[in-house]
Parts: sequence; structure tokens; C-alpha cells
Amino acid sequence: MSSTLSSLFLALAVITTGLYAGFMLTFLIAIMPGIAALPDERFTAAMRRFNEKVPGPAFLVLFLGVIAFPAVVVVGGGGSDRILAVAALVCAVAGHLITIAGNIPLNKALAESEGGDDGAARAAFESRWNRLHRVRTLLSLAVFALLALAGAEF
Repeated sequence: MSSTLSSLFLALAVITTGLYAGFMLTFLIAIMPGIAALPDERFTAAMRRFNEKVPGPAFLVLFLGVIAFPAVVVVGGGGSDRILAVAALVCAVAGHLITIAGNIPLNKALAESEGGDDGAARAAFESRWNRLHRVRTLLSLAVFALLALAGAEF
């Protein structure tokens, strides 16, 4: 792959992962603490609405780009850029596995509980979801940092 094309994909990887990490961090430090004080019925309603809106087109571009762009950098990169991109890709895949195997099933269970006991639904959801989200947020920040380092000229 040409140096220009490789640089373009590295830039796209940095931008995409930065936006994704920012999205994850916003949920961690603002949204979840903000809705934590809500009563059960309002908390569960808010999370259900978030979970309906988040997997929209813009989020899916970020979600897929966090894997695709670093993968292209791994395939076409060389030297330390490639090593950092491999580490970033491993972290990105780990974060996505947590999302797919942990957070999404919790989101689905919360959606299916609508009309039931909101206190029980929240108890089954909130602490587990937040714990998984903390890990995937840290992983997304690591992905961004690794790719930013790969793009930095020393």
C-alpha cells in the first residue's frame, strides 16, 4: 500500500476511534451518572430509549470503523506503526466482544422487561452494564491512544 494511502487509513482510524472513545467516555462520565439518580421507571425508560437510538447509522459507521480502519493499517502498515495498530486492533476486538456478548444481551433483556417490574429490571441491568461499559471504555481509549501514537512523528 502506498505511503499516502496508508497515512489516510491511519488518519481515518484515529478519527473514528477518537469519536468512538469520546462517545463511550461521555456515557461513562456524564450520561450514566446523570441518570443514576432517576427513579427506577425513569432510569429504565431512559436506557430503553438510548438503546433504541444508539445502533443507528452513524453509530454503526463508528462501530465498524473501529475495527475496519485499524485492520487496514495492520495489513498495509510497517514498522512501529504496524505493531501499535495490531495492539489497537486487539483492544478494539476485545471491546466489541464485550459489547456483543455482554452489553447487548443486557440491553435486550431490559427492552423485554418493559411493562414489568422496573426495580427488578434495573437491578439486573445497571451494575453489570456499567461494569462492562467501564472496561470497553478503557479499551476504546487505549485503541485511540495506540493509533494516535502510531500516527505521531517522533
